[in-house]
Amino acid sequence: MAGRGEGPEFIEALARGLDVLRAFGADRPRMTLAEVAAASDLARPTARRILLTLTELGYVRSDGNVFSLTPRVLELGMAYVGSLGLWEVARQHMRDLVATTGESSSISQLDGSDIVYVARVAVPKIIALRVEVGTRFPAVVCSQGKVLLAALDPDDVPGVLALPSRSGIEPYRTYRPAEVEPMLREVRARGWALADDELAPGIRSVAVPVRDGSGAVRAAMNVTVHSAETSVRTLLERHLPPLREAASAVSADWAAWQARPQDEAGEQPARTLAR
Repeated sequence: MAGRGEGPEFIEALARGLDVLRAFGADRPRMTLAEVAAASDLARPTARRILLTLTELGYVRSDGNVFSLTPRVLELGMAYVGSLGLWEVARQHMRDLVATTGESSSISQLDGSDIVYVARVAVPKIIALRVEVGTRFPAVVCSQGKVLLAALDPDDVPGVLALPSRSGIEPYRTYRPAEVEPMLREVRARGWALADDELAPGIRSVAVPVRDGSGAVRAAMNVTVHSAETSVRTLLERHLPPLREAASAVSADWAAWQARPQDEAGEQPARTLAR
């Protein structure tokens, strides 16, 4: 995995450390040194030094000869989410939406050909796949992913979808390249996207854009239901309108958050956002 950098300022050691962190996943939560070295494509002495460094920093723990990540790794991802201010402004709107619909709601952003969940308010219902902040799914089979792909320049979409997914998920439905652009054209025209038993059986969702202060689509927000409980008609007629209202409110508050004043020391004064 390492050795991708070409610039004179590229730090190979940092890249290798990130390779080791990325080697762990839902299918590989605990690994031996040999397994880490193989998964990160590093020599065993190099992998060992990196694991020991990450252990001292608190990002990895060891149990004998087996290594695993610690919850401190979440700080890396949450620093990104926090820097956006998105969760700060979306939280109450999402809670209100979930109270109205009785269904789970999430916000995702595009990362390569995947979506990554950056905010979520869930209800206790059994679905086919576990979802939490940081979860990745192939974008083209998710309502949020369709919204985010539709926001791209159409000429860029094939290249994005050609990137390998890092979700580890085999979607229930697949799209031929010729099917993608007509689908995204429809999403652009109507302003929302539907995914119906595409990611996995029983998962049905509708999503709409979330925009930043410049009006650009930076995220997507959805409502997810179980297809055996909620019809497409109910999802679109009953849940889509409050979803649109919530996403509009999140976009407005996010724009206000991004435009907040900052003093010369970089301090950001507290501010109550209008809802």
